[in-house]
Amino acid sequence: MSVHEFRYPGRPSGSPAAASCFKAYDIRGQIGNDFNEETAWRIGRAYAKVMSPGMVVVGRDCRDSSPAMQEALIEGLLDIGMDVADIGLSGTEEVYFATAHLGASGGIEVTASHNPIDYNGFKMVGPGSRPLTQEEFDAIKHEFLTDRLEFRYDLRRGTRSHVSVRKHYARKVASFVQPDQLRPLKLVVNAGNGVGGQAFDAILQELQAAGAVLDVHRIQHDPDGTFPNGIPNPLLPENRAATADAVRETGADLGIAWDGDFDRCFFFDETGAFVDGEYLVGLLAAAFLEEAPGERIVHDPRVLWNTRDIVARFGGEAVVSKTGHAHVKRMMRDAGAIYGGEMSAHHYFADFMYCDSGMIPWLKVIERMSTTGQPLSALVGEMQAKFPSSGEINFKIANPDAAMARVIDALGAAAVEMDGLDGISMSFPEWRLNLRSSSTEPLLRLNIEASRSREIVDNRVEMVRALIENR
Repeated sequence: MSVHEFRYPGRPSGSPAAASCFKAYDIRGQIGNDFNEETAWRIGRAYAKVMSPGMVVVGRDCRDSSPAMQEALIEGLLDIGMDVADIGLSGTEEVYFATAHLGASGGIEVTASHNPIDYNGFKMVGPGSRPLTQEEFDAIKHEFLTDRLEFRYDLRRGTRSHVSVRKHYARKVASFVQPDQLRPLKLVVNAGNGVGGQAFDAILQELQAAGAVLDVHRIQHDPDGTFPNGIPNPLLPENRAATADAVRETGADLGIAWDGDFDRCFFFDETGAFVDGEYLVGLLAAAFLEEAPGERIVHDPRVLWNTRDIVARFGGEAVVSKTGHAHVKRMMRDAGAIYGGEMSAHHYFADFMYCDSGMIPWLKVIERMSTTGQPLSALVGEMQAKFPSSGEINFKIANPDAAMARVIDALGAAAVEMDGLDGISMSFPEWRLNLRSSSTEPLLRLNIEASRSREIVDNRVEMVRALIENR
């Protein structure tokens, strides 16, 4: 393919302005603004140069722009001599699995996750599905900016093969539980018209073949890149009603929803109530520590009192990590942790290449419900009462640094503990806050937690909100 096939009007894709699609640890941009097919092709070339020739796994989500972006990316990889194992329509964790399963040099998923419909991007890993190092990521960005687009005719062009690993992936995920030990349950599952539905079906088939009895009610199950029911992001309250209503209407034991590339998993109890992510971290930590006492659990710093309480109660060791999948994965590997969780619904597993999965969590939750005989509301109810939290509150604000400074100036002197691991965290005798800038969106994010008092949470949210908004 000639470089001239990738000429588009407007800003050159290799310019510093176009490099704005390089975020903290992945690539995301607006189609036609800072991300297009030429950008994708150049990034493929840059990735191949930095990660060296070998084989790379490439998959894509169901966005309408993803097939073209995948084709351009693959052409760039092939140009520099990398072989490509194309696994087609798939979730991010299927790329993670395939990269390790096939012994590939790396993996790339074409996805913009939960970003608006006119965005796309890449999630990239190295051998064994480890996160790219900062040096590797910076080197890819440098190659993207400096590539003179010269062709070496003595360089072997890579080859492309179409590979299916879903059966192997589903078998691996199902192995996290004993299917014949699961009690009969009714589940509502909502893939949000992303790519999670087909992977769920493959996993369910494995479970049922091994004796599991699960009654499943599917909504928004088929992939549809137009996202007729809105961008699949169950963190947004307005996106929760469909799952919650279906749980109540069907009398289900549990509701499960995913984002577009299904690396995040969200839960609704048997009443249809949404369960905040930090309580799932505590629940999964307890499940793993009962199986393997004394192990380490990694958590993010946004909301942590409940997680630390659970880990201590079950005899584990809690390890804090900066927010973000690359940071948590590295910390888990460094600490030898069995499980890691973020309140944003990313859950990481040592026996899954230390990667995040949106499918393993619901398996562990129904296993926990089966072994305890308790509904999800009871499993998390004590945690919610003991450590109420605000949920993440987002602020679009012109000067985040000034807002952060106002909060520190007003509250810092009274804090009994303060750290800057990720934004600013301050602890007080009865409550705690974390305030940080988003790494992927122009937002300031606030989380507040307290000890046994919803009133304190609500009061402190209003106090900090006034400081942030300078009123």
